[in-house]
Amino acid sequence: MAMDFEEILVKCGDSHRYQYMLLALYGLLMFIVSRHYFAQNVIGFVPDHWCYHEQLENRSYAEIAAIYAPFKRPSCTRLASINMDGSNATASSEPCNRWIYHYDHGFISMNADLNWVCDDAYKARVGQSLFFVGSMCGTLLFGLLGDRIGRIRAVVLANWCGFLGDSATIFAETLVTFSASRFVSGLAAEANSYLMFILVLEYVSPTMRSVGLNLTMCIFYCLGLICASWQAVWLGSWRSFMVWTALPQLLITGFYFLIQESAQWLVTRHDFDGAELRLRRVAKFNRRDVSEADYELFRQHCKTKESEARSQMSMQKQARLIDSFKLPRLRRRLIYVTVVFSIVTLCYNTMSRNVEGLSISPFVMFILFALTLPPSGIFQTQVQKHFGRKFTSVVSMTATGLMTATTGILLTFWTQHSATVMVCLLLMCRFGISVTTGSTMQISTELMPTCVRSSGLAVIHVTAAALSFISPFILHLDTYFRAASSIITCILLLVSAWICLLLSETRNKKLPLTLAEGEEFGKGERMFDFMRGFKKEDQHDLSADTNEKLMGDKRTY
Repeated sequence: MAMDFEEILVKCGDSHRYQYMLLALYGLLMFIVSRHYFAQNVIGFVPDHWCYHEQLENRSYAEIAAIYAPFKRPSCTRLASINMDGSNATASSEPCNRWIYHYDHGFISMNADLNWVCDDAYKARVGQSLFFVGSMCGTLLFGLLGDRIGRIRAVVLANWCGFLGDSATIFAETLVTFSASRFVSGLAAEANSYLMFILVLEYVSPTMRSVGLNLTMCIFYCLGLICASWQAVWLGSWRSFMVWTALPQLLITGFYFLIQESAQWLVTRHDFDGAELRLRRVAKFNRRDVSEADYELFRQHCKTKESEARSQMSMQKQARLIDSFKLPRLRRRLIYVTVVFSIVTLCYNTMSRNVEGLSISPFVMFILFALTLPPSGIFQTQVQKHFGRKFTSVVSMTATGLMTATTGILLTFWTQHSATVMVCLLLMCRFGISVTTGSTMQISTELMPTCVRSSGLAVIHVTAAALSFISPFILHLDTYFRAASSIITCILLLVSAWICLLLSETRNKKLPLTLAEGEEFGKGERMFDFMRGFKKEDQHDLSADTNEKLMGDKRTY
């Protein structure tokens, strides 16, 4: 009788002290990641501004805005003369080289500090574009490293890139130095979060995967956004804000000494001694007494699987992502996952940026968007717990798509809408897309075999980031028809929901470890099988899980 990884993990503890520590550290990382990722937006806020004139020094911002209102480009028009009462101002043909800024909550952004506005506004966009180029490169680089040198080492290296990039940004004065520093910072934009997600997922029970991971991510990501907004206001300067964004990333180095390397990944590398050592440490931390016979059964299972893989396919010894495309069912599933995740990411970025025309502070919008994350995470967790990942993804995609199209059409033909109503509608859509993104991320991760999970997710994230470049062009269509972007988003989400129906359910199932297991995973499952027998399946799985844990508890005493 052999014992596979899921069984030995139950005996070592898959919902105990070590797993709660993992979730706490994952929450800390999400707090830091949210600040790192959205620092790009915070430092780039452009306050209301007007070209400087000595006769404007003692006037209020409202008076200055009224004086410039008649001009086509009020922010970039230089005045030649102004009457005492502010009327009949004349424009100058000379370009503007000094501005008056109306700082939002007193925060001096990078654009205002470096005067990157009007004709120089492109400089900030170039630097921000390099951030996303770095994100694509870093996602692929650290994803491949995650499968080569291990998850935890890749997480630490990614955060060091984030620290170095954010630190260099503080001293940026020119376009070249700013672009270079943002590229380095972008290397960690996605890699650090999803690598840690993989590491936690491989050590926790199926129940904690749904409840613990989603709630932890949503709550701490929300706290990070709120903290970033108000800390920027409190500090008052973008350079000071970047200091407090860079320094916390050094804390992630300590993860190397606190977190065990993925035992599943070590098994796929044929390092059975290393995998057993990590499991022993987890059992000791969880105060679980696991017999030597159990470890021996686990080793026998690993050796049996290794010999079977060698006899059937030589690819298992050095499993690579390219090898997964040689297996027809696994290849088809990976293509589906890539398409679904890319579409959802594109829709998320399009909806997140669709806030133009609102007379509200960007700091306030940040906080409002952040507050939708915890309820969306709780909602996602409960739906996944009772109905599964596939059901949650399909239903959330469909509902969010229809709600987004309805909102766009309503805002198009309701000409006298208020900013409050518009914000509320956008928050509803933001709630839906947050549920969709979370459920898609989880099912995509769980469907990927462990041996290529890091590199596979890296390719998926790179593809999604590349596709997201068209989101500004989708939003630009709103200038011709206000509901255009909403209708396109709806169509994309409906297509994504249909493709998601072709994927396999992962709830309460042993995740594929090798490429061969990935090929057989979900075999015989039909498109709508996930709709049948939720309650019976829950009772069966929960009772089996309970019996396993009771057996482990008896050994403890």
